[in-house]
Order: sequence, then C-alpha cells, then structure tokens
Amino acid sequence: MNKKYLRLGLGVLLAGLFGWLILRGIDWRELHATLAAAQGQFIFAAIVAFVVGYSCRILRWHAMLQHDAPNLRASQVAGPFLASFAANNVLPFRAGDVMRAFAFNKTLQTTSGTVLATLFVERLLDLLMVIVMLGGALLVFQINAIAGVGASLLLAGAVLILFVLVFPRSFSPLISFAANLIKRISPTIGEKIQQEANKAISTLATLAQGSMMLKLLAFSLCAWLAEGLVFYFAALSLPALSAPQAGWLALPTGTLATLIPSTPGYVGTFDFFTVHAMKLLGNSQVAATAYAFLVHALLWFPPTLIGGLYIAKHSIKTPKTETLS
Repeated sequence: MNKKYLRLGLGVLLAGLFGWLILRGIDWRELHATLAAAQGQFIFAAIVAFVVGYSCRILRWHAMLQHDAPNLRASQVAGPFLASFAANNVLPFRAGDVMRAFAFNKTLQTTSGTVLATLFVERLLDLLMVIVMLGGALLVFQINAIAGVGASLLLAGAVLILFVLVFPRSFSPLISFAANLIKRISPTIGEKIQQEANKAISTLATLAQGSMMLKLLAFSLCAWLAEGLVFYFAALSLPALSAPQAGWLALPTGTLATLIPSTPGYVGTFDFFTVHAMKLLGNSQVAATAYAFLVHALLWFPPTLIGGLYIAKHSIKTPKTETLS
C-alpha cells in the first residue's frame, strides 16, 4: 500500500515539475489568444476521428471477449470500456483497470482472469502500434532519436512485443513457477492464481491464432491511425502552429510519456513531451503549449464524460485496488 502512495506522490511531483517546465516564461495572453483562434471545423473533425478510434478499440475488445462470451454484443462492451477510461482519468492507482477486470463480469459474461488477459493483449497491441508510429515518424521527419530512443531500439521492442503476442504459451512455465511459490505460503490463494493464470494463458493462446491476431492488429491499426488524425486535426485548428504535421510525432511521443508515473489523466508528463515533439519541427513554445492543452482536452473529456455517465447510471462502485495487492 505504501508503494502505491509513494508512486502517486512521485507522480504528483513529476507532474508539477513537467508543468513548471512547460509554463515557465509563458506569455499567458499569447497562450489564450492562440487557443481562442482555434478553428471549429478542425476541432469537429478531431472529435469525429476520436469517435472512430474508440469505436475500433471497443470492437477490438469485443472480439477478444467473444471467445468466452459468444453471445456478447458490442453495445454491452462499450459502457464498461469507457467507464474504465473515465475512472483512470480521475482516480489514482489505475482504478479503471481494476474496475474493468472485476466490476463488469456479469455484464461481460466472463471471468476476471479472461478480462485481465484481454487487458494484457490490449496493452501490448497499443504499445506495438505506438512504437511503430514513433519509428515511422522518426524516419519521415529524419530525426535520429527522441528522448534517447532511436529506430533500432524501437525495432527491437516491436519484435519482442510480437513474440509475446504470437507465442504466449512460452510464458506458461514462468507463471506456473510463480504460482507454486505462492502455494507454499498459501495453498488456497496459489491454487486460485494458478486456475486464473491457466484461463488467461488459454485466452491468450486463442487470441494468438493467425486469423484472430490479424483481426486484432487491424482494429489496432485503425484505432491508432484515427487517434493520429485527432492529433493532426487539432494541430490544423491552431493557425499559430507553423508545422502542424508534427502532430504525428507528438502522438507516439506524448503517449509513451504516459508510462512515466504521473497524476490521473497524465497531467504534466503527456503535455511536456507533446510540447517537446511539436518544438522539434520548429513550432514555437507558446503554440506548442496551446496545442498540448487542446489535444489533451480532446482526449480527456469525451471518455471521462461518457464513461462517468455510465458509472453514474449503473451505480458502479470501483473495486478497492487492494484486491490486486
């Protein structure tokens, strides 16, 4: 428990540091004028792209869950999916992930082990797409590296992720070893973990099958291309940006920055690295900062609002994170 609060405290400190680095010396009047000049038609296009991207994500999760719940409808998946994002955006300790794993099993017609397996695959697919997009952006914009990360390291990461996605059963011995260690301390808990782990491995193996994995990769590609359009249209909406194409570099850079400990909603970390990416292609500090705030708002408000309404309507209580400790 102490580690969780230590991580949260570290996240708050880093968010404050990155926020200070962004805003120090900023001309607030110029920042306000830059945001006020945003063009509505591009903001609307960004919102449409956002809807398309999240629709692809929901369909991807639906496809994964259908292995255990063939009668599950995509509409039943949408609410829990958005609710988990809403919770992650406002609550610490990745409460939304805990909620998705434990609070919706009846609605999703499946078990926590299966949901956790799909969350694992979802994260790997997203990380794969972001790494590939960053590598592509570095090549297109002829940048050797960003934050010390170059194309060769990105390629190695992509290959490793693909191996995990395609050959999940190779990790079965490691999981069994961990479960056996736990059984020595608590046979009941160890047996339960072993059972859930076996279900998870079975689900991962099913999802790794050729046609299914290709389907999941296609959904993932469409989702991230749509999110790329959110970043690009947001950049086009601000006339002060001299290089709006930098939005395609800001997407993977800002997204990977969310791996750094931060506050709910990734305040500070996401914005700092998004600003950094925009400035690499020649945009000014004020314009890049206005852009980071705008695109962050476009990514934060829709799922938080819609997911929050779903939580309120269904009176969902977020499970305590201690259940995963």
